[in-house]
Amino acid sequence: MKRTLLCLVAGFAPLLAHAGCEDNFEKWTQQLHPGRTLDTEHATCKVWPANEALTIAALPLPQKGNEDDHGTDDLEVLVADTASGTVIAHQFQKAAIQYDAVRFSGLALDTARYQLTPQNRAFGVRVMHESSSRVNPFGQTALSLYVIDGQSLRTVLDRLIVEDSGGEWDGNCAGTFSNTTRALDLGAAGNDAYATLRIREKSVQTVNTPTKDDCASKEATGKRTNAVLEYRNGKYAVPKGMQYSD
Repeated sequence: MKRTLLCLVAGFAPLLAHAGCEDNFEKWTQQLHPGRTLDTEHATCKVWPANEALTIAALPLPQKGNEDDHGTDDLEVLVADTASGTVIAHQFQKAAIQYDAVRFSGLALDTARYQLTPQNRAFGVRVMHESSSRVNPFGQTALSLYVIDGQSLRTVLDRLIVEDSGGEWDGNCAGTFSNTTRALDLGAAGNDAYATLRIREKSVQTVNTPTKDDCASKEATGKRTNAVLEYRNGKYAVPKGMQYSD
């Protein structure tokens, strides 16, 4: 089976909500969670390019007692009929998003060509966190993949960290920064006819050093790490150290 490259890092760009689908945010929230408040700033939706009759959405629902700088959000991920807005399948994840010293900064829908089997095409939800510290910057993006399973959505890949960056510097020049990105390829069909997922990891470390008249920057690329994820027991197991944890 010919490998299909999924440009999840270099070719990935933020996906804008489809005009009009956000009009269903309140309808979906009150239908599935009557009385709950939706974080409309971070909620997102778009028509699924693989099947424009369907619209996908990710709705963060703040729990009671949340503060601006710390709290917990539940997450509703759903697929709806594009024409009517009727929910076709969904999954509710309690306490899916937590933030304290590192804040929750956004959601993005990932509709790359995740054709896991001839019958099952997945879509992704990316959850992004970042720190507010200027001298100790930090950011992480985690990707989960879902397939439609009857009236439910089934998670087949759970919170794979696809971008991880951090650093420490003096606020002027001197400092060290690191950035790790991961991309996915589809491999040959394996267990239950599901394609294997091949992870390609790239790490770059940057060191800034003050000079007489400037700030010199030197990059070093770390050893590339590859991993192969096999589909077993209904999901792809994410290796230790590559999975986001709160």
